[in-house]
Amino acid sequence: MIKMIAFAVEKEELPVFEQYKDQYNIDLTCLEEKPSLQKILEFPNFDVVNVLSDTVITEEMWDALKKKGVKIGMTRCIGMEHMNKAYAEKIGIKVMNISYSPASVADYAIMMMLMVLRHIKPIMQRYTAQDYTPQAFRGRELPDMTVGILGAGNIGSTVIKHLSGFGCKILYWNRSEKKELEGLAEFCPLEKLLAESDILSIHIASSKETFHFIDSEKLAKMKKNAILINTSRGPIVDSQALIQALESGHIGGAGLDVFDGDRNIYYRDFKNKMVSSHEMAILNSMPNVLMLPHFAYFTDHALQDMVSNSLKRVFEELS
Repeated sequence: MIKMIAFAVEKEELPVFEQYKDQYNIDLTCLEEKPSLQKILEFPNFDVVNVLSDTVITEEMWDALKKKGVKIGMTRCIGMEHMNKAYAEKIGIKVMNISYSPASVADYAIMMMLMVLRHIKPIMQRYTAQDYTPQAFRGRELPDMTVGILGAGNIGSTVIKHLSGFGCKILYWNRSEKKELEGLAEFCPLEKLLAESDILSIHIASSKETFHFIDSEKLAKMKKNAILINTSRGPIVDSQALIQALESGHIGGAGLDVFDGDRNIYYRDFKNKMVSSHEMAILNSMPNVLMLPHFAYFTDHALQDMVSNSLKRVFEELS
């Protein structure tokens, strides 16, 4: 039987872990806490550590996990930038991730496009204040837009497929052209994507190579009054550069499910406390910027996939 410790297990995840653990021959311990060196040292030897994306596994923690006999570090999400993968694999621990329903993030990205185009954030604020006047809230229609997709992996490709029903022109930039998208979207160079997109939606992975991939230079190349949507990872966009582009009026709005620096803020309760992020405060104060707390993935279907696939992949690897 495979011994696994799952950290940062949400209440909604627990029944799914219980549902699949026997099927995949897992001797499972679920903890609400995030992993820490102290917590790791409390347990006898085990085979697998299972974590979420809001935890960074340090070299010291990997060393302790190695001494506990851990063979696999599993993250039950797509991104692996928090896993310190190179070091783990250097000391002989395999790092693995999972896939989940791409519609969860894809549809959320489209929702954010529509919300920013139609000024839903300030409209709701005005409505709460019982002001029902329409001034300054004339929106734009998605069928009139050219939408650019930055990265056409599972999620980016799903955005393209779902957007195709809206009647907008769709461009995409990817490491390679995808046959499955022929007739739905035009594969193009990055320069064209930036210059012609009324909406730019980010769907590339976070890595050293993509840190601040969207910087002041690329923002300057974007179409005047374009909207930026980021449901991928915060560090891909330089927040200071985005603030400057929004303040100058070059960028017309943004929908941000993530932002650079959100790792120590999102998924935590800050009621009646200070949130130490000037960039977040500035962006959130802008009426044309919609900020949401990294919930794009959070659907019943995706949650089921995240947990079950994290157990299934371990079972297939170690059986």
